[in-house]
Amino acid sequence: MSRRETDVFVVWDESFTEYNFGPNHPMNPLRLDLTAKLASDFGLFDHPRVQIGEAPRVDEDELAVLHKPEFIAAVKAAESTEELDEKTVSTYGVGTEDVPRFEKIHEASGRIFQGSVEAARAISSKRFERAVNFCGGMHHAMPGRASGFCVYNDVAGAIRHFLDNGYERVVYIDLDAHHGDGTENFFWDDPRVLTISIHENGRFLFPGTGFANDIGGMSAAASAINIALPPRAGDPEWLRAIDAVVPPVLREFGPQVIVSQHGCDGHRLDPLTHLRLSVDAMRVAAEWVRDLADEFAEGRWLATGGGGYALVDVVPRAWVNLVAIAAGADIAPGAEVPERWRDYVQAKAGLTAPMLMTDGHDGTFDSWKNGFDPESDLDRTVMATRKNIFPFYGLDAYYD
Repeated sequence: MSRRETDVFVVWDESFTEYNFGPNHPMNPLRLDLTAKLASDFGLFDHPRVQIGEAPRVDEDELAVLHKPEFIAAVKAAESTEELDEKTVSTYGVGTEDVPRFEKIHEASGRIFQGSVEAARAISSKRFERAVNFCGGMHHAMPGRASGFCVYNDVAGAIRHFLDNGYERVVYIDLDAHHGDGTENFFWDDPRVLTISIHENGRFLFPGTGFANDIGGMSAAASAINIALPPRAGDPEWLRAIDAVVPPVLREFGPQVIVSQHGCDGHRLDPLTHLRLSVDAMRVAAEWVRDLADEFAEGRWLATGGGGYALVDVVPRAWVNLVAIAAGADIAPGAEVPERWRDYVQAKAGLTAPMLMTDGHDGTFDSWKNGFDPESDLDRTVMATRKNIFPFYGLDAYYD
C-alpha cells in the first residue's frame, strides 16, 4: 500500500520521565528522554504534520472508570510513605521488586494514562486520524493491581474512551514480547474489543499467560487472540506469525479504530526476553499496522510504546520509527543516526550509540500463503491460534 500523509498527534512532555522506579530498575526513563531527543534531531517534532501535546493533568474520574477506587487510593498513599503495609504490596502490587514505590508514583502513572486518553480524544474528536504516545503501553496493569512495571493501564484507558464515544469495534494489537494480559483482562468479555497479542510463549516468560486457547469470555468468544511464539523466534518467524493471523481477522471484524502497543523488548539485544528481532522487523510491523488502519479503519490509529530495556541501541530507534511512520515521514533504514544525538548519548549515558537506523536485516519472511509446515515449531504455534479463532470468523485455518 502506498504511503499516505496525514497529521499526527504526538504526546510528549519531559515530565513523563518522572515515571522512575530508580537507577537499577530495567524501565529507566532514560529510554524516553533518548527517544524524544532522537525524534527532535530527526526533525520530527518540528514536522508540519506533527503536533506535540503536553502531558495532561490526571483526570481522577476517567482513571476510576477502569481502576478500582481502593487500588487508586493505595497508589496515592504510596507517594507519601516508604513503609508500605502488607496489603499494599501483596494485594495491590505496589512496593514489589517489579513495581517499587516512588514519590510521584500516582501522579506520574496517571499522566501517562491520561496521555493515551488524550491521544484517543484527539482521534475521536476528528481533529486527527493518528496519534502516538510512545511513553504509554502499560499493558500489564490490572483493574485493581499494578504488575510488570505497569501501574495504570493507559491503553485500556484509550480503548475505553473510544467505546464511551460511540465506537463499537475496536482492535488492539500488542507487539510486545510479553503477553498483553492486563489489557486483555479489561475487555475479556466485551465483544466490541478484539485484543490480539503476539508474544513469547508464557511457559518461558512473564506473565506466563496468553495461549492459543485463551480466546475471550463467554459473551465474547474469539475476542481475544493469542500467538505464543517459541523462544528465539527471529524476524522471519515473527513477521510470518503476524501476517498469518492479523490481516484475515481484521478483514472480517471490520475495526473502526486500531490501538497498537509497540513494545520493543523482543529485540535480540533486550536483556529480559528470548526473542531475536531487529529494529527492521519492528519498522515493518509498524508500517503494517498503519496500512491496516488505512485499509480497514479509515486511517484511525493510536500507537503506544511499551516494554523495551535496551535503552540506547533499541528503544529510541524503534519508537522514532513509529512516530515517523505515523506521520508518513518514514525514515530510510540505512539513514545515519544524527551525530548530535550520538554525542548526547555519550554525554548522558557514557555509551556509544548506534550509527544507523537499521540492524542490517531486510524484513523478508515466507508468507503463510506458501503453505503450512507441520514440522515447524512456529507454524504449529500459528496453526493452533488459527484453529481456535478462524472458524468464528468464517475463515479456513489452513487456507485463508
